[in-house]
Amino acid sequence: MDVLQLIDRLEQLVTSGTRLPLSSRTMIDEQAFLDIIDQLRVTVPEELKQARRFTQERDRIMQQAEAEAEKILNAAQERATLMLQDSEILRRAQDDAQRLIAAANDEADDIRQGADEYAFDVLSGLETELTKLVATTRKGRATLDRSTRRASDGAHPGE
Repeated sequence: MDVLQLIDRLEQLVTSGTRLPLSSRTMIDEQAFLDIIDQLRVTVPEELKQARRFTQERDRIMQQAEAEAEKILNAAQERATLMLQDSEILRRAQDDAQRLIAAANDEADDIRQGADEYAFDVLSGLETELTKLVATTRKGRATLDRSTRRASDGAHPGE
């Protein structure tokens, strides 16, 4: 039986008691009243123990929840730190890659320019040599043409 039921029984005992005329007093069954009080003495400590157990269990659950929340927060902070580090590493790697690409492009441009200059020089030299060769060829042909004409003029003088 719980405390509230016992209090209700006490109230019923008082309200069902006999009222004394010309006073605000009521006569009740003393033994019934004392029985209910004894039951209250037994019931109250048990309910207090139960309430104390509930409070202790609630405190234990709260501590457990707080510890779990602390673990979750720590894990989240560690993960956030790692993500920031990873993004910083990624940013640095991208910066390095961009610098390397720019340096490679500059070097490729330098090589291309050097190759163009070399090819121009080689082609200019080749043109000079070809011009000399053409001139030599023309001279040779002119010389051959003159020799041939002389020979043909000298071989047919009497004809």
